[in-house]
Amino acid sequence: MKRVIMLLSVLVGFSTAWAQTKASDKEWAAVMDAAKKEGKVVVAGSPDPVMRNDVIPKFTARFGIPVEFIAGRSSQIVSRVETERASGIYSIDVYLAGPDTSANELYNDKLIDPLKPLIVMPEVADGSKWKTGKVWFADPQEQFIVRAFSGVATWLFINTDHVKPEEVRHVKDLLNPKWRGKIYTEDPPTTGAGANMAARLYFQVGEEYVKNLYVDQKTVRTRERRQMTDWLARGTQPICLNCREDDVRPLVKEGFKILEIFEISGVPSTINGSPWMLSLANKAPHPKAAQVFANWILSKEGLEAYARGYGSATLRTDIDESFLNPGNVPKKGVKYFDDTEWKWIVTGRHENRDKVWQLLKGR
Repeated sequence: MKRVIMLLSVLVGFSTAWAQTKASDKEWAAVMDAAKKEGKVVVAGSPDPVMRNDVIPKFTARFGIPVEFIAGRSSQIVSRVETERASGIYSIDVYLAGPDTSANELYNDKLIDPLKPLIVMPEVADGSKWKTGKVWFADPQEQFIVRAFSGVATWLFINTDHVKPEEVRHVKDLLNPKWRGKIYTEDPPTTGAGANMAARLYFQVGEEYVKNLYVDQKTVRTRERRQMTDWLARGTQPICLNCREDDVRPLVKEGFKILEIFEISGVPSTINGSPWMLSLANKAPHPKAAQVFANWILSKEGLEAYARGYGSATLRTDIDESFLNPGNVPKKGVKYFDDTEWKWIVTGRHENRDKVWQLLKGR
């Protein structure tokens, strides 16, 4: 009798698990059908070619849903959203925004809806597919903002025709008079990668170092990404603090001697959630299409397409990382500074960035 009961229990458990899996598949199919009827999905994100060339074509081929992609700096997109909403216009479905914008504007200003209840695609909801054991929601409520990447951040790029790797092994090597006017960065007084690095250096190395690097070294500032990569390739400014991997990669393929440096003595190596964090707009005009896109971009196919194009380590366990620069993959046992940790984003970075802005004001 006991054996019969045990057998029945196993069969019931198996049946329940099977039913839950099939129910999830059925739910996902229903979401896809509704999404197709909405006609399109509107995604706002950084103006990188990975979305247009790799991600969007794969998504549309998979689901038959066109993607309208609104490209721009996160601050520009938020400004647009605020202006539109003041007029009762709701045009965006999905945000692929940086951590600062995601936390301090989209989340704080209540421009986004909970995403967690909408994660229903079986391979995305499966915790075994994630290095963290589940989809990582970075916000305090663990409901709104997904972090899908965690890779070692680039400290800088150098043109080795003009700078030898051994000349920039320590953070203080950047203060060598030889490099005065030869270093450039995304403009720190604006929100973005330039300000984030300056804030991190202020926190980790100190005010005097930031003054020496950004003022005394006459570090060149720009807001133009294309200009940054052009200077790096030409060697006019052979040290770039904030060039983006996806911008530099074509230069390497063309034969330019560009070296990406992930570790530098004097400061801890950094990990971050670059290139984006995922959230869903509230009052989205195409909510089901938004749900499909959000689930798919977190799937193996979607996330791998972006990771391969951009060159960043994801948090999925089923993506082959052999295509990555080994320096981008976090090493076991190494203690990294997490530049996308929530408290740092909303307080630490904010406070240190303000100090940097005051330091550089008028300089």
